[in-house]
Amino acid sequence: MKRNVELVVISDVHLGTYGCKAKELMRYLNSIQPKTLVLNGDIIDIWQFKKSYFPKPHLKVIKKILSFATKNTDVYYITGNHDEMFRKFTDFELGNLKVCNKICLNIDDKKTWIFHGDVFDASVQHSKWIAKLGGKGYDLLIVINNIVNWFLEKMGKEKYSFSKKIKNNVKKAVKYIGDFELTASELAIDNHYDYVVCGHIHQPQIREVVNKKGSCIYLNSGDWIENLSALEYHDKEWKIFYYEDHKHSLKDDASDEIQDIKSTDLLKIVTNFTK
Repeated sequence: MKRNVELVVISDVHLGTYGCKAKELMRYLNSIQPKTLVLNGDIIDIWQFKKSYFPKPHLKVIKKILSFATKNTDVYYITGNHDEMFRKFTDFELGNLKVCNKICLNIDDKKTWIFHGDVFDASVQHSKWIAKLGGKGYDLLIVINNIVNWFLEKMGKEKYSFSKKIKNNVKKAVKYIGDFELTASELAIDNHYDYVVCGHIHQPQIREVVNKKGSCIYLNSGDWIENLSALEYHDKEWKIFYYEDHKHSLKDDASDEIQDIKSTDLLKIVTNFTK
């Protein structure tokens, strides 16, 4: 049985990169029936897009997203920095699928502001070549980490995350994450939002931020590279979904694929967007 969920937010999937966990994401998507699905940036990694690497599991994720839009799910594709090419299609609508840079939703009378978050990243806004170089280095780190984890699993040991170790122990990384969360929250409070939902920093989070002007709930959906996480809102409650906590109950299900759209045609569409 699929779980009915009022709102699901996923971000930083990075389809088209070696670190993307497309198979795991498909298992999650096949297990839910969301009323609203928000794709909060960096879903397709156009920065690192190559025609030679866009495997079937990645294409299946795109098919699944399209299938949601054809089955009465409102799908919002919010652009991020890695899929910034789609920003030229802002306000594009096709049935239940909408492309935008941000959205404001009313959730149970709570004002909710959802955007990717790269607008706060000076390295992305002003030195894109440095950011892209860093993206390639991050992708290589994930590939090496996957190889190491494969050996660790074979030896019966726990997986290890290089990037999490760096984020948790390098002072600049810790400060950047803290500054990011505080900046987003203070802007939300200034504009009288109850919830502010971001992606971008690959750090799942739900916490209340309070200052002299008021308070808001800051949320981050994490990513599908390391944390394999999503945000879910149902029955007036926000939760972080972690794939690792539910992986044994999730199964592959190919029955919901869109049979009349060929993988080759989808790849052509993605290729055209990158030109």
